[in-house]
Amino acid sequence: MALAEAKRATLAARTAGLTVVSEGWLGTARAAARARLAAMGLPARRDEYWRYTDPTSLTAADPSPARVDGEEEETPVFTAIDRVKLVFVDGVFDAKASDDPRLAGVEIERLAEAAARPGHWARDLFGVLEARGQSPVDRPLATMNTAYATDGVLIRATARARKPISLIYIHKSETSDAILHHCIKVETGADLTVLENGPAAARFCKVMEVEVADGGSFHHVRAQGPDHERRAVTHVFARLGARSMFKSFTLTANGRLTRNEVVIELAGADSMAHVAGATMGDGDFHHDDTVFVTHAAERCESRQVFKKVLKNGAVGVFQGKILVKAGAQKTDGYQISQSLLLDEDSQFLAKPELEIYADDVKCSHGSTSGAIDETALFYLQSRGVPKRAAQALLVLAFLSEAIQEIDDEAIAEDIRGRLEGWLNRHAR
Repeated sequence: MALAEAKRATLAARTAGLTVVSEGWLGTARAAARARLAAMGLPARRDEYWRYTDPTSLTAADPSPARVDGEEEETPVFTAIDRVKLVFVDGVFDAKASDDPRLAGVEIERLAEAAARPGHWARDLFGVLEARGQSPVDRPLATMNTAYATDGVLIRATARARKPISLIYIHKSETSDAILHHCIKVETGADLTVLENGPAAARFCKVMEVEVADGGSFHHVRAQGPDHERRAVTHVFARLGARSMFKSFTLTANGRLTRNEVVIELAGADSMAHVAGATMGDGDFHHDDTVFVTHAAERCESRQVFKKVLKNGAVGVFQGKILVKAGAQKTDGYQISQSLLLDEDSQFLAKPELEIYADDVKCSHGSTSGAIDETALFYLQSRGVPKRAAQALLVLAFLSEAIQEIDDEAIAEDIRGRLEGWLNRHAR
């Protein structure tokens, strides 16, 4: 009882200054979210799925100041990709810095503008997947986002998009507190790629709801960084129709605290969902990947591939679950979480789970931690490779399985270049 009261008190302080929208279908969805949130309160360290990550800085009334210190010697990620750029500065859409959305060949609108249209397609998506994702585990920060998000985009693809859509998050104010909510609908047979990059704000809370209809394909690649003092919690909720595909890859380098939650429901037969991440952490760095994949239909495939490289006391967390419901026969579920610890001070905390109610399935999970293979390091050095270069090669080889989840080779090569640059800057 005392804990519940404390969580509600934290909620009251956190939301005291946030904007409440009451008009139209958006107001209705937000009111429902506020009611759900009031029953939950905000997360506390004693909650099962927050035992490895302290949510205090995410739930505090005010964000901790975060110095804006981008890595200027490196060009922004995805610059070589032909894309349609949509720019947000401290959580506010910047139309002047953005491209014409029509260049992508899909429907793109701002959340606030669509709220005035009673029959808008997003009415059946906004907050819906987030609400479904609350069972069996509460995700109150996602519900808070649905209730109070100040901006975001609505994207609907009815065919193959002409270009990837690039969401760029710029951090300018040391005390910015951004809450963004995106809704994405990929119609039958359509194909869409969404890129994300940038630190966004001193504190960032983001939700992305993605519905992929029968035969649709959704590709998602994001790079989180480079500001080190930022704090962020992100959520991706996805529901897949029959024969559809969902792929998401995240590169994280720097950041005081980052928690990425992904909740996927394979609702149609023969669908496929792959979620992967490559993380590089140095020093005062805490990174948490929490993933929940539900197989609710026959012959579906899921992969979770997460690799973390940690040094100088950095902390990595992985909580991943595969739930196979009764009747979801011929399921193929794969989960791997691994860390490469470059010193004795860093930590990797893992909680892999399988819950299976069907009898004709193939599911596996594994989690390992270790240091650089000294034999391989010696072999490379014996062939004339300098020690630092040899270490970088072994780290990149360790991360390669996660990067292979990116289908677009140009994007994958860009990610490899970012990782190599980070290794060079953080070499021992």
